[in-house]
Amino acid sequence: MKINKLFLTFCFLGLTLSLSAYDAVGHRIIADIAYDNLTDKARSQVDKVLGKRGIVYEASWADEVRSDNKYAYSYQWHYQDLDDNMSKADLQKLLNNPKAEGEHLFFALDTLTTRLKRDKTDAEALKFLVHCVGDLHQPLHLGRKDDKGGNKVDINWFGRKTNLHAVWDGSLIESEKMSYSEFSQYLQDKFEPRKAEIKKCNISQSVEAVYAVRDLIYKYDTSDTSNYHYVYFFADKRDEMLYRGGIQLANILNAIYK
Repeated sequence: MKINKLFLTFCFLGLTLSLSAYDAVGHRIIADIAYDNLTDKARSQVDKVLGKRGIVYEASWADEVRSDNKYAYSYQWHYQDLDDNMSKADLQKLLNNPKAEGEHLFFALDTLTTRLKRDKTDAEALKFLVHCVGDLHQPLHLGRKDDKGGNKVDINWFGRKTNLHAVWDGSLIESEKMSYSEFSQYLQDKFEPRKAEIKKCNISQSVEAVYAVRDLIYKYDTSDTSNYHYVYFFADKRDEMLYRGGIQLANILNAIYK
């Protein structure tokens, strides 16, 4: 009886760890792409702050510290609730006034960038910035307020009940069965022909691209239980968001550590 209980305990812990680990993979993919696209000077400087490849290994740190009351203020830094049918001008206005709707993701990006420009050795700001740029490129972190970014949208995912936000946080990435380093290399190979184009995009253009995918997600009929079709339909968009996130993070860090 004790052996069975012990076995079940280990199984439960293993399941819990694997489920909680998926979200970290997306952040590491983005950070790994960014690391590969840093200038030599920027790479050397961020390595001094966080250790070699530290931006990759610390990419999920901002999620982990949410359980610490000391960082309770940062919870709302991970998302920016947006209305439907916003124009480019609407999005730009909000980016220009990042505190207009509270201290959320746009505020965090603005604040953390300013902190790092002022003190390039600010390890906490760097870890937060790496994570927040990743969150910016997960479309449902720019989701609707009334459904909490898809957290209240139920979906059946290959026989398991979950929600739309969780699918985009991890399940879509996990479906490829690749490690973060494999996925990073795959994306860099895939988007090499578009690298110059995407590298020219500023933060506003990134937000516009993510917002467009957000609209597609909300327009998709989630009552359709053909999950293979969902993966097929959104795979290229998922890949582009991850790649854009990596290149945008590299652009930001290269500008700071120039």
